[in-house]
Amino acid sequence: MADARAGTPPFRAEVIGSLLRPRRLKDAGRAVQEGRLPPAEYQAVLEAEIARVVARQEDIGLAVVTDGELARSSWFGFFFEGLGGFHLEPSHFAFKDADGCAFEWPTCVAEARIRRRAPITLAEFERANARVRRALVKATMPAPSAFHFFRLGKSVDPQAYPDVSLYFNDLVAVYRAELAELAQAGCRYVQLDEVPIAMLCDPDVRRQAEAQGGDPTALLDTYIALLQRITADRPAGMRLGMHLCRGNFRGRWMAAGGYEPVAETLFNQMPVDTFFLEYDSDRAGDFRPLRFVPKDKTAVLGLVSSKCAEVEDQDVLLRRIDEASRILPLDQLGLSTQCGFASVAGGNVLSEDAQWAKLELVVDTAARVWSGK
Repeated sequence: MADARAGTPPFRAEVIGSLLRPRRLKDAGRAVQEGRLPPAEYQAVLEAEIARVVARQEDIGLAVVTDGELARSSWFGFFFEGLGGFHLEPSHFAFKDADGCAFEWPTCVAEARIRRRAPITLAEFERANARVRRALVKATMPAPSAFHFFRLGKSVDPQAYPDVSLYFNDLVAVYRAELAELAQAGCRYVQLDEVPIAMLCDPDVRRQAEAQGGDPTALLDTYIALLQRITADRPAGMRLGMHLCRGNFRGRWMAAGGYEPVAETLFNQMPVDTFFLEYDSDRAGDFRPLRFVPKDKTAVLGLVSSKCAEVEDQDVLLRRIDEASRILPLDQLGLSTQCGFASVAGGNVLSEDAQWAKLELVVDTAARVWSGK
């Protein structure tokens, strides 16, 4: 596994993707919506804030950075907003919090044959890549499962797609085009954000999916097959990662349960090089599923929570990394936050100071664990 100075993924210290939207950017966005600020001036603020967060990531020692996803409405919404053929309907799966309160949210439904209006992730990558001094820019995008799972059999209008396989064909074409364009622009590192497969670790979610006519095992196979088709002729030199997330909306989540129900199939058949795994709470289970990670793949442990303001105890992180290394060799491990800090534009409930402190903790802890390795 590469070290933080090598400039080649995977890295010991990783950033997942989204960062808190700065107040200046939020205010500018509101002013544009209210007609008080020209769009060009908002764009200038966006450019300046992306330059700032890219520089800050490099300054704290990260060898891989993102643009913070600052221009996005959410981790998922920005992608289907770049496609024609969708409208919004309620998701069949709700967010919940520690008190058990449910929060419903909208997801996309294909009402017509989907089409890509223009490149979706390319501009983000190029903007960030123009601002790095020494780090590698990682592009992030939702995994294709997100376009199906949240409404399962009702994710498409049968008038548009009488056979869901036609819908999957169109999705594959979209993703293949995205990866090809990113590669042409020089992108060597792409992360797919995968929520549905992580949700299938939850017995309650599996039962809910079955009640809607979905077979959890078949769904896992379907989503893996989609990625296998998308990456069948992956651009040369491009490394792929997959972030497993149980939902992240202002501290809420959609599922709980360890990786055991999906681990053997996922780790061995999903055509990615690195798995970014949530491990910040008991909801993620123990490290035993790591025994299924093949020797040619790596696992980045998301031990630092992006959901809360309290900064973790480094000694606890060190003990947990040591515990994981008894299952998967230390040379196949890395460290990150469990998710991004702002999967939606509103962001999680913590300050920017806490966000940077947590990322600094990731870098410092990784240096202590893997120094010289």
